[in-house]
Amino acid sequence: MKSLSYLLICFSLLLLGSAFVTETQAGEKPHIVFVTGDDEYRSEESMPMLAKILKRDYGFDVTICYSLDEDGNISPGNQKSISGLEALDDADLMVLFTRFRDLPPEQFQHFLKYVKLGKPVVGFRTATHAFLFRDPKSPYKDWNNEKIAELVGQRWITHHGHFGDGHEFLTEVSIDDDAQDHPILRGVKPYKAYSWLYHVDGGSEGHKLAGDSKPLLTGHSLKSNHQMKGNLEKFPMTNPVAWTKTYKGQDGTKGRVFFTTTAHPFDFKDPNVRKLSLNGILWALGMEDKIPDQGAKTDFVGDYEPNNSGTGPKKYKTGQKPEKI
Repeated sequence: MKSLSYLLICFSLLLLGSAFVTETQAGEKPHIVFVTGDDEYRSEESMPMLAKILKRDYGFDVTICYSLDEDGNISPGNQKSISGLEALDDADLMVLFTRFRDLPPEQFQHFLKYVKLGKPVVGFRTATHAFLFRDPKSPYKDWNNEKIAELVGQRWITHHGHFGDGHEFLTEVSIDDDAQDHPILRGVKPYKAYSWLYHVDGGSEGHKLAGDSKPLLTGHSLKSNHQMKGNLEKFPMTNPVAWTKTYKGQDGTKGRVFFTTTAHPFDFKDPNVRKLSLNGILWALGMEDKIPDQGAKTDFVGDYEPNNSGTGPKKYKTGQKPEKI
């Protein structure tokens, strides 16, 4: 009888395993598409790092889109192209970390198709100025300011200054009292960031985060050129550095959005920043039940030794081909 019971248990486990494989093959795993190309904050290094963790710990399908040169090397300074955006057509989540991209219509249409469906978005730092369509006749020029603000919460306004880029902390981050129980903040502790503080809300100019944005974290600038110039009435020393919001797709579907402005390449060496980012991705997907009490695991897959921030070909790693994850 014991042998029969053992065989029945094994058979049941085999069936359960087969069912799991069938669901996975049927496309049950979320597909996350990382859209990179910022030529300053090394999104071409930080986003693959996050993608590897998500694939390891959650089995997600991940795709990373890069700006490439004519030889197929990663070239963040190429503002005119991001290869592989057709992956957005079947994506469950878009992670956007670009800066001043001026994309051709055949590429940008994949982005437009995605947001028209009201699907979730996670944005990092320069995604407040993800695009810069320079042709005044471009049908997409509203995405330079108004539309990107409606999507992610704010457009580019100003920041408090670079100073010792990558050599000293420039922003001290604290958790908002009203947000302490939010799933995205599970396991996240206050931290210091190399990112200089972006101004996104408040001040005498009346800037406001768009829509139903709800701040999670507040940053205090540790050095400020606005303070030196006497401009703190316009641009105060404290500002939100992470928030959630929703936006509406073409048919009224509401998509979740998580955004953070602390995304200097060295910030991601801090497990709090990685945890914040991974938790935010899970929340945007509607998978907050998968966020442990202490937050997502943050140990690296392989090495993460990014270049410092900065623009130009001498700042990023040259001759790098996209890696398969």
